Amino acid sequence: MQAFLGRLAADPDLRADFEALCDFGGRVQGSSSAEAAFAWTLERLRAIGPAANEPVPYDGWTLRRSALSLPDGTALPHVALFGSATTGPGGMELEVLDLGRGAPEDVAAAGARVRGKAVLLRHEYPFAPWTIHRRFKLAAAAAAGAAAALMVQPEPGIGPVSGGANGVAIPCFGVGIEVAARIAGRRAHLVLEGDAAPATAPTLVLDLPGGGEGRVVLSAHLDGHPLGESAMDNATGLAAALALARAVAPDLHACRRGLTVCVFGAEEWALSGSRAWLAAIDPGRRAAIRFNLNLDSIAGHPRLTALTSGFVGLGPFVRRAAAAIGAEVAVHHPLMVNSDHANFAAAGIPALRLIAGFDAPEGALRLLLTGADTRAVVPPGELKSAAVTAGAILWAALNASEEEIGALG
Repeated sequence: MQAFLGRLAADPDLRADFEALCDFGGRVQGSSSAEAAFAWTLERLRAIGPAANEPVPYDGWTLRRSALSLPDGTALPHVALFGSATTGPGGMELEVLDLGRGAPEDVAAAGARVRGKAVLLRHEYPFAPWTIHRRFKLAAAAAAGAAAALMVQPEPGIGPVSGGANGVAIPCFGVGIEVAARIAGRRAHLVLEGDAAPATAPTLVLDLPGGGEGRVVLSAHLDGHPLGESAMDNATGLAAALALARAVAPDLHACRRGLTVCVFGAEEWALSGSRAWLAAIDPGRRAAIRFNLNLDSIAGHPRLTALTSGFVGLGPFVRRAAAAIGAEVAVHHPLMVNSDHANFAAAGIPALRLIAGFDAPEGALRLLLTGADTRAVVPPGELKSAAVTAGAILWAALNASEEEIGALG
């Protein structure tokens, strides 16, 4: 393990790969940015071993046009949420109702006032036990008869927030707190036109045999958002996955299990890419997966947490692995459906997401989904430390006995 972790810690390409991924921009699934980044990543994987693209279907959506303005024509900064319903070419002029946090109970308390309005709902720090996810707020607003919804990024000076519309049947936008203040209680003109059509997303797979049967899947998603560089989410996780694969490859022949690296697309589209890949692969291949370590947003705060998907043995396993190198990893036991590990867990595979800044809303991860998610908020030492800790967990999974792996559930 020490030789492996030494190679990992000394790898200059960890930061270089992170910077290169940021250079591609937001990497929205289906965009030229994502296409170029997938091509680059495939070549990086092929430098380690035999890698291939195993594309999967997802419900694609392309934005044609969006606009948000005051009735006098003053344009306002905004972003359309992925998969949003259309307003039609002429758009809609609506009264804007501020629902504060916008929790389902806030929507219910507003009663009939919601009907026919554009409603303001607050975006929340996404990684905490108390978070109410955007999908629940949007669904509640649509069910109550809102004509449109605007997610509000609450911190001044940051601008709008991106994200998915989660299949709700009303036009959905992201705005900053300054825009929300300008339109609350007034009328605004909204235009959103997009095209929904079946599409495919790459799944890049590098398979490296070990000394025995079974595989550990190391996963990270490549796709991101139109604002910023999608640096924390998820250039950090993907750069670390590449570095881990490079560093461990020379030692896999002596490990109990082989390693499969999966680089997923369409993660930001309700985890569609990994769900489709797991459903499509041969049942024997799926049964050979003994563990999933999913790296998603692993820098942006010095504290790491393992989201252990309800598997009772995973928390102690992770803590022991981290302690072996003098590191600490917090554990959140309940399943959180917020990255690709959730689809492995749904298939009965012990799976965890390693994440920075869980329940730390003061950290840089509060900037996810905004234009401030750039390389500037990721200190080099923080990314290296997170990668080495991930390496200790990976090594433990590759070398644990079958009894230890079997006890994780």
